[in-house]
Amino acid sequence: MATSIPTISAQLHSASGYVWIGSAYLLANAAAGPIWAKCSDIWGRKPAILGAVVLFAAASIMAALSVSMNMLIAARALQGTTFILLFCFLDVHNPRTGFNEGLAAIDWFGTLSILGVVIMLLLGLDFGGAVFPWSSPTVICLIVFGVVMIGAFLFSEKRLAKYPLMPLAMFKSPSNLATFVIGVTQGMCYIPAEYYLPLYFQSVKQASPLRSGILILPITVCEGTFGIISGIIMHQTGRYREVMWAGVCLILVGTGLYISFGVDTSIAKLVGFMLVGGSGCGLLFEAPVIAIQNTVSQADTATATATFGMLRNIATSISIVLGGVIFQNSMAAEAGQLYRAGLNHTIVEALTNGQAAANVELIGTIQDATQRDVVKHAFASSLRNMWVMYTCIAAVGLVAGAFIKQSHLSKEHTETRTGIQAMTERIKE
Repeated sequence: MATSIPTISAQLHSASGYVWIGSAYLLANAAAGPIWAKCSDIWGRKPAILGAVVLFAAASIMAALSVSMNMLIAARALQGTTFILLFCFLDVHNPRTGFNEGLAAIDWFGTLSILGVVIMLLLGLDFGGAVFPWSSPTVICLIVFGVVMIGAFLFSEKRLAKYPLMPLAMFKSPSNLATFVIGVTQGMCYIPAEYYLPLYFQSVKQASPLRSGILILPITVCEGTFGIISGIIMHQTGRYREVMWAGVCLILVGTGLYISFGVDTSIAKLVGFMLVGGSGCGLLFEAPVIAIQNTVSQADTATATATFGMLRNIATSISIVLGGVIFQNSMAAEAGQLYRAGLNHTIVEALTNGQAAANVELIGTIQDATQRDVVKHAFASSLRNMWVMYTCIAAVGLVAGAFIKQSHLSKEHTETRTGIQAMTERIKE
């Protein structure tokens, strides 16, 4: 979908929607993951998954029929809340928990507080410097209260919740913590490649949405291919640590290479660099999940998997927003250069007032070749600043890789008992 977002934003007359088409989906996906996991523990996996499939299909139809940006963002958010369940394990055990009994067992305070954390922090980051100044009360309050809600959530999980949404014990192991960090950094580095490289193709390289979709294929195909390869390696060898080490190294190198993308970068170089970054991302899609599942009890597998998915999805949401903030602010800083090139006020405002991503088609309307090149260089420079940030994030993942410990992978299948009675028995143990 990323290749068509600039066109969608322009057609729906909403420059600010460029970031939120992706962020709304990932935000809802991240916030809903632990909630769905706990619901599946209470009522069983099968009813939850079947319900999610129906809701996801309905949301997809709603997105396809959207006539405004608000409608599209709402549909994308609904897709996000349900798509997370498609990654759950289908366990046909049905605990037959009553509806009211199940509702009473949900950690409602933890649910609302984690929603508050995600929504307020992302809105604060997205609004800052674009919709409102960073010093505005709106931005400050959103960020401050978002941080406060983190404390409220942690207090709820440790002191209040009978059946915690996110058991904090899984964070005590240094290896587990490092695995979560790698998941976060991978999420923050793989999504901008798929989300912002099409913007680079359509602005700097003046590619059509169709051609940019073709140009992004190397990285998406590479991610899928190396995801399969990582699974084969782990199945054959029982080793996941080395797969994760290779992944964090390749992501760091690949993301660093993206910094060199400019106006004159050849297609061959673009493809080669994307293959490096894509291979690293592919190796880290499943290996960290296996690592987490292997170090928690069988009963906590769903919760641990959902927690990992939530943290990675929050990271991807924040990543898109942070990338958008850096890009928009960098384009605003290019205003003087654009004016000096002789561009009129209307075009400069359209490209620097937080609307550049939705106005890439303006570049093709500039008749003067010199002025057009100046605009392309402005886009390339702004995107370069963004890649510098992502490279620093990838370096954090590399450091975390040093703390990963290998443990034996079991090949025995164990049925997970769901339902309130099973959850209570596990707490007593």
